Amino acid sequence: MAKFDYDIGILGGGSAGLTVAAGAAQFGAKTLLIEKENVLGGDCLHFGCVPSKTLIKTAHVYHLMKHAARFGLPQSEMRPVDFKDVSNRIKSVISVIQKHDSVERFCSLGAKVESGNAAFMDEHTVNLEGRMITAKTWVIATGSSPSIPKIAGLNSIPHITNRDIFYLDTLPKSMIILGGGPISIEMAQAFSRLGTDVSVIQRSGQILGREDPDMAEAVMQNLSAEGVTFHLNAMIEAVKDLGSEREVTVRMKDGRTAIITAETILVALGREPNLGTLGLGNAGVAYDGKGLNLDSRLRTTQKHIFGAGDVTGAYQFTHAAGYEGGVVLTNAILHLPRKADYTYFPWCTYTDPELASIGMNEMAAKRAGLQYTVWAEEFKMNDRGLAEGEGLGRIKLVLDAKEKPLGVQILGLHAGELISEWVAALNGKVKLSALAGAVHPYPTLAEINKRVVGNYFSGKIFSGKVKKTLKFFFSLRGRACGVV
Repeated sequence: MAKFDYDIGILGGGSAGLTVAAGAAQFGAKTLLIEKENVLGGDCLHFGCVPSKTLIKTAHVYHLMKHAARFGLPQSEMRPVDFKDVSNRIKSVISVIQKHDSVERFCSLGAKVESGNAAFMDEHTVNLEGRMITAKTWVIATGSSPSIPKIAGLNSIPHITNRDIFYLDTLPKSMIILGGGPISIEMAQAFSRLGTDVSVIQRSGQILGREDPDMAEAVMQNLSAEGVTFHLNAMIEAVKDLGSEREVTVRMKDGRTAIITAETILVALGREPNLGTLGLGNAGVAYDGKGLNLDSRLRTTQKHIFGAGDVTGAYQFTHAAGYEGGVVLTNAILHLPRKADYTYFPWCTYTDPELASIGMNEMAAKRAGLQYTVWAEEFKMNDRGLAEGEGLGRIKLVLDAKEKPLGVQILGLHAGELISEWVAALNGKVKLSALAGAVHPYPTLAEINKRVVGNYFSGKIFSGKVKKTLKFFFSLRGRACGVV
């Protein structure tokens, strides 16, 4: 039997890699974690989830302060934002979380952590800065990087990505954001609220392309009301450096050409997996522009080499990476055949209000050719939402032809928290009748989950047939008021 330096080696110290490393070491496997950066945590901690949500909260507080009169409070004069202070707060939050993702912590669990660039020499060996290291099993969890498209002039002018935006020295007076995905829309609202004049350029006719058009439109209209400008169906032809400003030329769907200028350009046009420098060909691991070629157990074309996180090409979320890390751990260390299942997978765009989803929405159901019905409830009917001054949004419950849940979408205050009840219910196969009969504290936003299920059952419970039956058996006499 061949001898290896480690039982398992992990490339990448983001959410997926850390999940596998922590679990493998605690199960007793001799574990090596290799991260190209000098710190652990990956994009999420340093350039993604943590800094973006910290920034969003800061922008939200500033927005509330500017609109204090809406809550019956005296309106004070607002001073301009000093982005250095905002950036310092972001760094302070990261530093607290970094302690949990430290080399010392993983060493205490039993995992060896190395930093540097690694590349496969064969299916069991990597070259780490000139040192050959072998492992019986490898996990590729190297994450992704911002995709920079081939746009005339873009590579020759200053622009920023998610790796730069949280660490700016000053707040941009104006910003053009290329792309209409979640990162783009979250940053558009946050920077607009802080005082930046923001324009979003989207090549299709809808922002947030994964979402149902009505939900995405509601988000866009809300951001438009706050001052964000949207250019939809706009193809970017070229960009130019004007010195203190950047110029973007776009061609609209009707053939018109438009010129848009701003101080800063944020490129948010998707992500590409970090796979090109890993020498995967030497290991016989197949991949393409979307990610690794994986089976349902997250094994590559070499069954002892796994993939997790953004390199899967599936869902590029931190919680997806953590989940996939768990699937890999079960297969690689426990040798139990566990498949990745995304049937009821949740995600959330952290605009204000938030837009959260789980499972199939209407668009996905149509694409799958399924028959479905939709049951909805508006947030303006939720007493807690109104009390908090947040009546915008709705919940949509999508049922298949057999009246089984396909998915749920929530646009509203704390939607990311509200969807968690559905995460438990759908993955736990809880019956809708159980949700309808559950008691929620009043007044809470979570009552909207019960209400939308109640809407579904009310048509059955209060039907004409039921009324006739009750009238026959119990001599009920019908309406007491003539107003219909």
